[in-house]
Amino acid sequence: MDDNFCIFILSHGRPDRVVTLRTMKEMGYTGKWFIIVDNEDKTIDKYIENFGNDKILIFDKLAMSKIFDTMDIEDNRKTIVYARNYCFEAAKQLGIEYFIELDDDYRSIECRFNTKGEFSQANKLNLDMITGYLLDYYKSTTITCLAIAQNGDFIGGGGVNGNPFCNNLMIKRKAMNFLLCSTLRPFQFIGRINEDVNTYALLGSQGKLFITINVLSLKQNDTQQSKGGMTDVYMDSGTYVKSFYTVIAHPSSVKISLLGETKHRIHHRIKWKYTIPCILSEKYKKEVI
Repeated sequence: MDDNFCIFILSHGRPDRVVTLRTMKEMGYTGKWFIIVDNEDKTIDKYIENFGNDKILIFDKLAMSKIFDTMDIEDNRKTIVYARNYCFEAAKQLGIEYFIELDDDYRSIECRFNTKGEFSQANKLNLDMITGYLLDYYKSTTITCLAIAQNGDFIGGGGVNGNPFCNNLMIKRKAMNFLLCSTLRPFQFIGRINEDVNTYALLGSQGKLFITINVLSLKQNDTQQSKGGMTDVYMDSGTYVKSFYTVIAHPSSVKISLLGETKHRIHHRIKWKYTIPCILSEKYKKEVI
């Protein structure tokens, strides 16, 4: 494992249910890892008891709220964005340049394509190998933040009229949940809620590259099905408020819409052609006579 790399697990109020760490160990991970919790978490002592003082990084949540735009006037800090932004500070303090941010509820990380580049049944791989390949790829590019797919990205399956994400190795201009970042390519997550979408929409419009690759995917607990974490926030405000933060972040290309075929729910909808810079091929360049 690269000594200049670590994994941060972001957690709150779930010291006995850090599923991600168990998954990492089952997948053979041998590198550095830390659990990040905030000083407003009433279960800090239990985290330290369970994992050891040297593995728990505690940050000042109120202080973090002063250094980025929450896009809000409400003094409600029960969200993950503060921990996301603290990861950059934590990495600097540890002298680490590259890190992955993970939520605490991941059940597996799987390979979705076989050696022929064909979509296949999910297969588990060694996490040291996965992170090694991802880090090599990330270092060879100018990507700001690199992510892997979520199982929901493959809904619908492949085929002619199916989900394109199942048919070919490809990328999407987004980054959620599994986030490979670097102190050498710093940025700030914005918005108290829906921080990942707010950030890749706004910074994507400024030319920053937020990329999801589909060769790998992660499986996690369903949103609002596990107590603690962000569940209470989503239950309190609903998906309309959550989605509207992204409308505020980039109103010229984001709107509120309905997601789903039969059971609809309110969700954001991003028009990518109005969001990210469209760069023409040089073959259209006029010759200077």
